[in-house]
Amino acid sequence: MIDDFAKGYLHSDLREVREVMLWKLDGLSEYDIRRPLTSTGTNLLGLVKHLTHTESRYFGEVFDRPYPEPLARWDDERVWRDSMWPTEYETREEIIDGYRRAWEHSDATINTLAVDSAGHVPWWPRPNVKLFNILVHVLTETSRHAGHADILREQLDGSTGTADYAKEQRNAAFWEARRTKIEQVAKAAAAKTDHAP
Repeated sequence: MIDDFAKGYLHSDLREVREVMLWKLDGLSEYDIRRPLTSTGTNLLGLVKHLTHTESRYFGEVFDRPYPEPLARWDDERVWRDSMWPTEYETREEIIDGYRRAWEHSDATINTLAVDSAGHVPWWPRPNVKLFNILVHVLTETSRHAGHADILREQLDGSTGTADYAKEQRNAAFWEARRTKIEQVAKAAAAKTDHAP
């Protein structure tokens, strides 16, 4: 049986990982939060924008609790394609504020509904869900993108983890020595495999 303890636990984790997502933007220039850092164009502010769409849709129309701001149709491929990057006209503040408003709406849905409340996700193969399913899905999605953001931020300035963890990080020399050791181990393992009979 899924109970309120599970609901509270998942909701608490979601709140924490949301804050991690926003922390990834702290202290970075406008260019660094927007620039494409992968071959597919992934960028930090775009991840936040995407998660705004994710939360507003999953905790909104799925439970017949429409998000109070306009949303394009769920089956509009352009929306999902363009939700991963900010335009030059969207400010950092607008995107962060939009994400926080999506949290408020999501939190109201989570707090109002029972964990086994029924919802409907028309774009899923098995569209009939419960709040529990959506909590797990959105937590997973947000955590996945927090992992992406962690790697992107590390590429920019070496910061990893959460704000608290970042304060305790070792110096650059430690990380360079560690990276060098891992590189040596990788080469040694490859050499053994490449010369195996």
